[in-house]
Amino acid sequence: MLTWLIALPPVAAFAALAFLVVRRRAAGPRRGVPLRWALAVSGLIAVSATALVLVALTAAPSAAAVAGSSATVRAATATAAAATAGSSGSALIGAAIAVAGSSIGAAIAVAYTGSAALAAMSERPELFGRAMVIVGLAEGIAIYGLIVSIILIGKA
Repeated sequence: MLTWLIALPPVAAFAALAFLVVRRRAAGPRRGVPLRWALAVSGLIAVSATALVLVALTAAPSAAAVAGSSATVRAATATAAAATAGSSGSALIGAAIAVAGSSIGAAIAVAYTGSAALAAMSERPELFGRAMVIVGLAEGIAIYGLIVSIILIGKA
C-alpha cells in the first residue's frame, strides 16, 4: 500500500503535465509529436503500474521478521502471512474495482438520464419530481458499489 501512496503523486503530476503539453502544442505544425511522447510515457507508466500490482500481490514477509523463530514456526508464519496478505490484498483490490466500476456506471447512467430529464423538463416543467427520482435511482448504483466495497474491506 505504501508503494501506491509513493507512486501516486508522480503519476498525477505527469498526467497533468502531459495534458498541458498536448493541449499547448496541438495546434502547431508538429502536432503529432507531443501526442506520441505522451502515449509512449503513458505506456511506460502502464507497465510500471502492472509491475507494482504484481509486487503488491506477491508480497511476502521479510526475512528479518521471522529470523528469530525456529524453522517450523518460521515456515508456518511465512505461509500464514503469505495467505493473509494475498487474501487481504485481493479483497482490497476487489473493493477498489467495485467502487470504480459502480462509479463509472453511475456516471454514465446519470449522464443519459440527466440530459433526458432536462430535455423533458424544458418542455413540461411539472415533470421535475419524476425526473429527479429517475436520476437519483441512477446515482444509487454508486452507493451499491460503496456498500459492496465496505463489506469486502470488513472481510479483509
